[in-house]
Amino acid sequence: MYTFQSLTSSHSLVPPIPQNPNLKLHFPITSNPSFALKFPVQVCVGIRIIMDRLKAPARLMIVSDLDHTMVDHHDTENLSLLRFNSLWEANYRHDSLLVFSTGRSPTLYKELRKEKPMLTPDITIMSVGTEITYGNSMVPDDGWVEVLNKKWDRNVVKEEASKFSELKLQAETEQRPHKVSFYVEKDKAQAVTKALSEVYEKHGLEVKIIYSGGMDLDILPQGAGKGQALAYLLKKFKTEGSSPVNTLVCGDSGNDAELFSIPEVYGVMVSNAQEELLQWHAENAKGNTRIIHATERCAAGIIQAIGHFKLGPNMPPRDIADFSDYKLENPNPGHEVVKFFLFYEKWRRAEVENSAVYLASLKADCCPSGTFVHPSGVEQSLPECINGLRSSYGDKQGKQFRVWVDGVLATQVGSDTWLVKFDKWELSGEERHATKTTAVISSKGSDVSYGFTWIRVHQTWYKGYEGKDDTTWHF
Repeated sequence: MYTFQSLTSSHSLVPPIPQNPNLKLHFPITSNPSFALKFPVQVCVGIRIIMDRLKAPARLMIVSDLDHTMVDHHDTENLSLLRFNSLWEANYRHDSLLVFSTGRSPTLYKELRKEKPMLTPDITIMSVGTEITYGNSMVPDDGWVEVLNKKWDRNVVKEEASKFSELKLQAETEQRPHKVSFYVEKDKAQAVTKALSEVYEKHGLEVKIIYSGGMDLDILPQGAGKGQALAYLLKKFKTEGSSPVNTLVCGDSGNDAELFSIPEVYGVMVSNAQEELLQWHAENAKGNTRIIHATERCAAGIIQAIGHFKLGPNMPPRDIADFSDYKLENPNPGHEVVKFFLFYEKWRRAEVENSAVYLASLKADCCPSGTFVHPSGVEQSLPECINGLRSSYGDKQGKQFRVWVDGVLATQVGSDTWLVKFDKWELSGEERHATKTTAVISSKGSDVSYGFTWIRVHQTWYKGYEGKDDTTWHF
């Protein structure tokens, strides 16, 4: 058995989205009993870690492609990505899940993370849905490997494909245990795929051939793919009684179409989506109001979709010019951390007024006896560190300088006190530095609506991203 998923032709076997989203139709990916039997119900270590952290079903799970969806390679300042980062860390990280679903191999995925200011996802789906890992340590899902091993012989797949002169093998980093990848010219893709699929059928192999991006041809096990990987995860969450309240899938190209075929998810095709995905949508999902074609590019389109479907807050803190005039509906420690470091960036870029009022307000948010432990190990007075910002106003004006935080997680350690852990990043020109940061903050009044007070901040250099000059690192 094979599946040819060239989304530029009528041969696509991606399950269609119902024209009326209220209709209860059969979806091969998740409704087929044999599909359910293939997926082991035991919960792996990675899922258990996520469940223990959230304590309850995720309020929102975003499942996003990376290249040209979450990451805009034409945005040299990475502003849309940084806007999303501030929104996620301030409003969603504590009770929601971020999933990256990419065609990239682990090698190329890690390269992208070094190039772009990306957040750490809770789950990473790589190699066109053939690899699932959890957390920053990327713990593999062995159960998914067992699913994909059935009726898959990688040696035969590669050997037979190599006989086609039209196919050019991609780099070794893109060849994975359950993915064999080639380049093929667009006008030859359909004929080659048809012939190749007949060969695999004779060998009794159940494979899926996905053609996307106008040049990439991936050969996978029949049970693989971005859609099947997501369905597998959703089944695991359901087994635990912790299905996400809402799921938003995001994509731009042909290999993302499967994501939109999962029942009951919301979907956004970013404004720069490729013709192959738009054509698939026109043929299969035009009447489905749960899928939109955004008017904004990449991550900005994802933010737009959050607002369109009313899935939660959609105002990125990075878009707020003056926080003194902005009242958050549900204040939380994550938002406080994001707000502080955004001000720090704007202050050094001279994007806020050089006013003593701002620094006085910042000092008012610090405990008079508060302390800051510099990554060099030197302990300083927190209020005095705020005073020290006076001399750095505008020192990054007109320069490439960005600050963001990643993985902001707060643990309540007292009736009005939180221990907050996160990674703080600075990009200055071509150099990137980072610290592992721990902060202790408390609410100013009887509840968090009165704001927060910073009591202690402790930073240590992130291995591989140490600063060369300790004097230029303020917070």
